[in-house]
Amino acid sequence: MDYEKIGLLAGIEIHQQLDTKEKLFCRCPTLLRKTEEHSGEYHRYLRATESEMGEIDDAAREEMKRERKFTYYTYDSTCLVENDEEPPAPLNQEALVLSLTIAKMFGMTPIEQINMMRKLVIDGSNTSGFQRTALIAVNGTLPNGGRIETLCLEEEAAQRVEGEIFSLDRLGIPLVEITTSPCMHTPEEVREMAGYLGMVLRSTGQVKRGLGTIRQDVNISITGGARIEVKGVQELDLVADVVKREALRQQNLIMIRDQLLSRGAFVQPAPFDVTGLFTGTGSSILKKAKIILAVCLIGFSGLVGYEIQPGRRLGTEMSDYAKKCGVGGIFHTDELPAHGITADEVEALHRALGTTEKDCIVLVAATPKQAHCAAMQVIKRAGFALDGVPEETRKMLPEGNTAYMRPLPGAARMYPETDVLPVLVEPSMWDSISLPELLTVRALRFSTELGIDEGLARQIAFSERLPLFERAVMERINPTLAARTILGTLKEIQRDGADISMISDDRFIEVLHAVESGKAAKEAIPELLRMVAKGAGTDEAIEKCAPAISRDQLHAIITKIVDERAAFVQEKGNAALVPLMGVVMAEVRGSSDGKIVSELLRKEIERVCKSR
Repeated sequence: MDYEKIGLLAGIEIHQQLDTKEKLFCRCPTLLRKTEEHSGEYHRYLRATESEMGEIDDAAREEMKRERKFTYYTYDSTCLVENDEEPPAPLNQEALVLSLTIAKMFGMTPIEQINMMRKLVIDGSNTSGFQRTALIAVNGTLPNGGRIETLCLEEEAAQRVEGEIFSLDRLGIPLVEITTSPCMHTPEEVREMAGYLGMVLRSTGQVKRGLGTIRQDVNISITGGARIEVKGVQELDLVADVVKREALRQQNLIMIRDQLLSRGAFVQPAPFDVTGLFTGTGSSILKKAKIILAVCLIGFSGLVGYEIQPGRRLGTEMSDYAKKCGVGGIFHTDELPAHGITADEVEALHRALGTTEKDCIVLVAATPKQAHCAAMQVIKRAGFALDGVPEETRKMLPEGNTAYMRPLPGAARMYPETDVLPVLVEPSMWDSISLPELLTVRALRFSTELGIDEGLARQIAFSERLPLFERAVMERINPTLAARTILGTLKEIQRDGADISMISDDRFIEVLHAVESGKAAKEAIPELLRMVAKGAGTDEAIEKCAPAISRDQLHAIITKIVDERAAFVQEKGNAALVPLMGVVMAEVRGSSDGKIVSELLRKEIERVCKSR
């Protein structure tokens, strides 16, 4: 796809959890818990409030289409602030300084007086019905010449457990939101800039790591399309796919619009009750329904079933809108007869409504309230098809497609927070902030100063276990040994079932010191770490699985093995080295270094070969 030709514009919003000791507006720890550890729960209904101008935000209005009862899990590590039963404490100063540090790393201008705002959110993820957020800095720069427009400090939302159940352990963790201008023009450039932003954030050493701790929202549009916000892209590798598939979706929606306009297509403004037409239907879904409503889309035939993203059609978009009313989905004549609905029933439906094969009929089956709500949603989305691409907030699906969530929020979503006092950012505070070393610079330093391979240096610099590596180097452990053990051996034994969370940094360092001092061989490291993960002390692990043997003892073992296989050695010559290495290493069980074994074994093979 020629992205320059279609006029692709994209921007990124990065949401990154900060690794502070306390939450943003209470003194609770930023500790994530297992849901089975929750100590209590309560229920709440959330409703939208009007802005200062007397308006209700469109996105919030969409969430109110059905009444939802939310359940919240509480813990001994959460408090009344998360429950929205106590006013917020003053802004966390550690989080403020860290967010200012990040802003300075991007060359941004700080806001002199920081004021908290309330951002209306009634999807259940905030017990108060709003999220507290503050503008911290503006006007940063990106390597591609684009701009970072804003950096905000806000509270993280509650974690959805399932359905309408949320866990409060995550609610209130400090979060920075970084928003760029629409300065990217290819999917690969979006991925590159997202990677750069993530790298700078991780360079602080004070951001949380792991799935869900950083999320990318991507804003995407093409010429003739509209701005779409895709939320919740958690994996960097999927960013480019999301952009590609959204650009494709907008292209197809524009094509559908042009087709509809050329046909003179239009949407009937009200649904029709067709329940009586299906009294003897074989469709189990229609049988259960209290009412069946039909929406007539004149001139839409063949286009409702048209694929706009892999596996998703215009009809899927209509279904997403309808589901906001609590229905399971819709039927439409582009995909019928099917689902227990016969060709005769489809023909009777067209006759009753006065439509033809050039038209498409959408069926909604539910309770009267749900069906009417869903039918009007279908009418709304079908009307948008005549205009092309509607502005929306969409969620990312696992394969990179997207689905409708709600309309884009407007100005009515924000209003002042009256429970948190403004905070002044004094020039002296800004000037005193020192900038951390970027991970890219650190990787280069590891390579040049420590003699590590460039690829390995970059891997360890970007690793979650970077502090462990730096401690190992400080304690004069060979950098390459430390890096390969952290990046390779730990993952290897974890894949084999070892619980590496049980290996403390102290035990890990002790194992490497034992290898460096000759108490254990390098080859014994995996088994030593497996035993430590099971609770053994370092000395105990060495005694059981890798007791040290002297060079003389090793020489005697190798001489015996080679002499017993003298005929084989004389036949194979130097080619006997590899198979005999395996025999020796199995015998010494990691008690000797492989290089020493290889050196002594080679000499013994040469001795036997010369004796012929």
